[in-house]
Amino acid sequence: MTTGGWPAGGSPAGFPLARPRRLRRTPALRRLVSDVRLHPADLILPAFVKEGVSEPVPVGSMPGVVQHTRDSLRKAAAEAAEAGVGGIILFGVPAQKDARGSAADDPDGIVQLAIADLVSEVGGSMVIMADLCLDEYTDHGHCGLLTETGDVDNDVTLERYASIAVAQARAGVEVVAPSGMMDGQVGAIRAALDGAGYPELPILAYSVKYASAFYGPFREAAECAPQFGDRAGYQQDPARSAAEALREVALDLAEGADAVMVKPALAYLDVLRAVADAVDVPVAAYQVSGEYAMVEAAAANGWVDRDRIINETLTAIHRAGADLILTYWATEVAQKLRRA
Repeated sequence: MTTGGWPAGGSPAGFPLARPRRLRRTPALRRLVSDVRLHPADLILPAFVKEGVSEPVPVGSMPGVVQHTRDSLRKAAAEAAEAGVGGIILFGVPAQKDARGSAADDPDGIVQLAIADLVSEVGGSMVIMADLCLDEYTDHGHCGLLTETGDVDNDVTLERYASIAVAQARAGVEVVAPSGMMDGQVGAIRAALDGAGYPELPILAYSVKYASAFYGPFREAAECAPQFGDRAGYQQDPARSAAEALREVALDLAEGADAVMVKPALAYLDVLRAVADAVDVPVAAYQVSGEYAMVEAAAANGWVDRDRIINETLTAIHRAGADLILTYWATEVAQKLRRA
């Protein structure tokens, strides 16, 4: 009989018999027994494409990230595909915005054109996805159409989402990813896609999206900061437990979602774990702009080891249950994994 790894009465030599450190002694041993492994195909690269620019535009709050031209986007996608990155998800920045986000479903809108470019450039070698929302396209910066009192009109907005989904499908997108957190959005999109002849097109639902301060740099990159108020009325409250997240997930799955997402990632690993334990579909997590920017800023000041922090955070997200990880480091990390 033993107690806590020690023989009854203690070890004659005074040492423990169980030594977990034995399997940690060398890099080769640690690799051999690791049970959480990142793979390039697990990663999805978020990319911004801007209408009307002749050169990529650096995003000040996200070092290394740019608003792409169509040509530079093609090159970035090809580089990611060569590294083995599993997918790319597009966010559009149109030249003109209006109250209803007309550019979002325009056949000649920037995202539809970029989707077609990527189908030609990397089709078959990585999954081409598109964010499906209105905040990048509306002049007020909210994720839907507004009532006369300035509230987001949920049900009227669903009609716009349905139209955007069909426009993206016609352009050749392989996954649509609705992020607006409108009630019923997955069902409306599924019905529209099926009715337009795209029953095979998957939906990756942003099922669990919190009203987070971690989105700040993204709003610079996508030029989508709300012109008044905030999005707390439709995005989830960080102070709620995982029970609300699981309800949102269940509703989206019942409406036809093929995969679900938790966003942000690192501050919500408990929620991510709860979702992963509850569902039998792929679970994605978005390592959002604020997470990226904080690491880059701290590393630039010499306060943290950049490469180790990137690997550690991605490993934590994967360990918590994410099958897929959206990260701005996707190509860089995939290239390193391929060399390892």
